[in-house]
Amino acid sequence: MNLDLDRLQPYPFERLRQLFAGITPVAGLAPINLSIGEPKHPTPPFILEAYAKALPGIASYPLTAGVPELREAIAAWATRRYQLSALDPSTQVLPVTGTREALFSFAQTVIDRTRAARVVAPNPFYQIYEGAALLAGAQPIYLPTTADEGFRMRFEALTPDEWRNVQLVYVCSPGNPTGHVMTLDEWEQLFELSDRYGFIIASDECYSEIYFEEGKPPLGSLQAAANLGRDRYPRLVMFCSLSKRSSVPGMRSGFVAGDADVLQKFLLYRTYHGTAMSVAVQHASIAAWQDEAHVVENRRLYALKFAQATPIIATHLPCSIPDAAFYLWARTPIGDTEYARRLYAHKNVTVLPGSYLSRDTSSGNPGTGYVRIALVASPAEAADAAARIASLNVESSE
Repeated sequence: MNLDLDRLQPYPFERLRQLFAGITPVAGLAPINLSIGEPKHPTPPFILEAYAKALPGIASYPLTAGVPELREAIAAWATRRYQLSALDPSTQVLPVTGTREALFSFAQTVIDRTRAARVVAPNPFYQIYEGAALLAGAQPIYLPTTADEGFRMRFEALTPDEWRNVQLVYVCSPGNPTGHVMTLDEWEQLFELSDRYGFIIASDECYSEIYFEEGKPPLGSLQAAANLGRDRYPRLVMFCSLSKRSSVPGMRSGFVAGDADVLQKFLLYRTYHGTAMSVAVQHASIAAWQDEAHVVENRRLYALKFAQATPIIATHLPCSIPDAAFYLWARTPIGDTEYARRLYAHKNVTVLPGSYLSRDTSSGNPGTGYVRIALVASPAEAADAAARIASLNVESSE
């Protein structure tokens, strides 16, 4: 067996299941699960229709590189969205079966095991970054993202000796769980470090289309690079998905884009990895990337939920509407795991303890004392959950 498997930690939702073991929630309240970032808005009918129409295509093996029409649709969308001068669909875009799979396999492609390998990740973070690093034979370095620092990654905290062994940096913007969007200054700092030390940047942007003021989308990594005169995107690959944007998490459809030389190696890896996207999913994806009306409506629903729920939840748990994404990162009046237990037991609402998304550092666990609240349910359920959260009395045994 691969001994690196022993280095993996339990996934947050397995830990949550163990935390709730033996608890029977109060009777009379329907369960509301806000612990997992799984969109619950209805899938737009035109995407389902495009999928159904393309079903005969499952009679053929799909190409790992995808059909040209899909790559062209993605390149056209990204060029519009990020105000790029150009993005070559044949060399700078590659369809992937969701960002989770791609973020993991990317590390297996780029890590050089013949020398010391370090992978930098935010802390709290999406646990795939850690697992990908460990199974590629690398050691993660965690950069805490705290409220005191505006939830940014403090790249300056690492010494030159530490940076020399870094081969890959994972960033997430908009961030999970904090919702922080990286600024142009932050990108410029990271690009300069990449130029100096030669590491590759994997930019996870799966929440990029969930924001709260129409016409003011978050800055993306390719856009930041282009603004800084880096049109070939050296050592930069961004990861994006339809899951959140179009409410189709089960389609497992996304893309990577950026440095053509890096993507050429990634395509080679994926050819052996066996992760080609179904032809039916590809055609449904083309339809989704070519339409913005359903995305505007999706954002409207999230904006409505945040506007309604945040002031109510904030009366009990200090929090505020994030820069983007669909999470509230809320302070708890007691320990985060105990708070999650009591909320589940007394109000039948599930949230995720922040410490489960973080790792201990010399300065402590940056997720301790927080819970992540995913406002993915319907507006009515989100409002109900907010009221229940605000009514929980942690001083009593109710």
